[in-house]
Amino acid sequence: MSKKIGLVVALGGLCALSLFLLNCGSLSSRPSGVLYVVTQGTTAQGAPGIGNNVSSFAMDYDTGNLSLINSNASTCPTVATVTNSEPCGLPLDILLDPMGTTAFVLNQGVPCGQEGVQCPGSSNNPIAPSIYPYTVNSDGSLSNPGTAVTWTQAPDTAVAMVRDAAGQFLFVIDQGVYPSPTNCPPVGTINPSDPQYAGCPSISVFTMQSGSTTLTLASGSPFYLSKIPTALSAITFTPAGSTTAQELLFVTNNHDICTTGCNPPHNDDTVSVYTVSSSGVLTEQPNSPYAVAAADPISVLAVNTSVGGETAIGGVFVYVGQGVGVGALYPFQVCTAVNATVCTSQNVAANLMVPLATCSSLSCEVPPSSVGQKPVEMLVDPTNNFLYGVSYGSNQVFGFRINTAAGTLTPLSPVSQPTGSQPVSMALHPTMDIDGNYTGQFLFTSNSASSNITGFTLSTTTGAMSNPITVIAPAAPSGMTAH
Repeated sequence: MSKKIGLVVALGGLCALSLFLLNCGSLSSRPSGVLYVVTQGTTAQGAPGIGNNVSSFAMDYDTGNLSLINSNASTCPTVATVTNSEPCGLPLDILLDPMGTTAFVLNQGVPCGQEGVQCPGSSNNPIAPSIYPYTVNSDGSLSNPGTAVTWTQAPDTAVAMVRDAAGQFLFVIDQGVYPSPTNCPPVGTINPSDPQYAGCPSISVFTMQSGSTTLTLASGSPFYLSKIPTALSAITFTPAGSTTAQELLFVTNNHDICTTGCNPPHNDDTVSVYTVSSSGVLTEQPNSPYAVAAADPISVLAVNTSVGGETAIGGVFVYVGQGVGVGALYPFQVCTAVNATVCTSQNVAANLMVPLATCSSLSCEVPPSSVGQKPVEMLVDPTNNFLYGVSYGSNQVFGFRINTAAGTLTPLSPVSQPTGSQPVSMALHPTMDIDGNYTGQFLFTSNSASSNITGFTLSTTTGAMSNPITVIAPAAPSGMTAH
C-alpha cells in the first residue's frame, strides 16, 4: 500500500454558542465551516501554493460547496524544489484541537532506502518524521508552521496520527526502518539480518491542550513494538458500575518482526489494545494482541454507543477494515457489560475484545460488511448512528446504519457513492443551529489520483449520501479535517 495513504481524520470541536461552528467571535471573519486538506503534489521552485501545503476551503452550509481560501500554509519550512521535492517527507494527516484554534500536520519523513537516501550509518541520513503545529487565523487559513516536533530515536516511517475526543492526547504510529539502527531497542525476538525485519516500530503519545501548539511527549513514549502497526483509533468510555472514564487505544498490525521460529512473510493480522493512563502512559492489555480474520488490516475505528455512560445500553464496538482481496469491515465488541452472548463478568473485567455475535456459539458470529477494496478509513457521525468507509481501491464511499444497542451494521440505500480516483481520507462536518438542532451534514473525500475533493450532503435521519459535488484541489490531496 502506498505510503501516501493517510489514514486518519479528526473532527472539529465545540464552540460556546454553537457546537460545530467556527464563528466563535463576533469580530472574526472566519467562515462558519472550513475544510482543511493536506496536499502532496510537488512544489516546483518559483511556483508556490501547490503541494506540500495545507489548503483551506470555506464551506457553504446550504449546498456543501467549497471555496478555496488559500493554499499557503506550507507543511515544511524548507522550500521544495525540483531536485528536493520532499524536504520534510510527504505530509500525511492533519488534525485540529477540539476548539479548532490550532492544527497539527504529520510528515511521513523519508525512510531509509527511499528517495535515494542511504541507510543509517552513511553520511546521507534519512529524514525523520515530524509534526508541525499551526494556529488558525481569523479567516480560517493557517499560520506559518511552528517549530517541528520530532520524537523517534531513529528516522523511521510515520503512517498515521489521531487524537482523543477530549483533545488531551495525540497518538502517532511509526513502522520502523530497515536495516535496524544500532540504537533501536530490542523488542521481541529479532534478527536484523532478516531482509523483512524493520527496526523501531512504535506508538508515541503526546499530551496536548486546546488553544496551544505545544505537544509534550508522554512518559514511556515512544512505546516500541514487535509488530508493524497500520492504523489506530482511540475511545473513551465509562465501564458499567463505574463513574471513572477509561481510555483505550486500538492498533491494527499486519506484520510480525519476530523471526525465530517464524517463517516469511511474517503475516500478523492482529489488533493490539492498550489502556491509556491519565498521563498518557500506554499499557498493553493482558489478552492483546487479538488475532482477526481481516487479512492485512489497514483501518480500525472504535465507537462508543453507550447512552449517558450506561454501558449496558449500547457499548464499545470496533470495526476493522480488511486490506487485501475483497474489502470488508469486521465487527467486534469490547466487553464493558455482561450480555447474553460472550461477555461474561470475567470477560467484562478484562475488557475482552471479541467478534460481534448474536449468541454464545461461534456459528452466531456476525459476518463482515462489504465495503470495496482497501477501506483505508472510517468515521462516524456525531450521533454514532451512521458509519462511513472510504474505499481506496474501488473509488467509493460506503455508508451503514449502526445498531447502537447491538453494534451491527446495516447498509444504507444506496450503500455506496462514487468518488474521485484513489480516495485516501474523509472529513464529516455536521451543522447545528443555536438551539442545538441539526440543520445538515456534509461528507468529503480527498481523491489523491484525480486531485479533487468529492462532497455529499448527508441525511440527518437516514444517513443517505446525496447531491454529490466535485471540487478541484491542489495536486495529490491527502489527509483532511473539517470544523
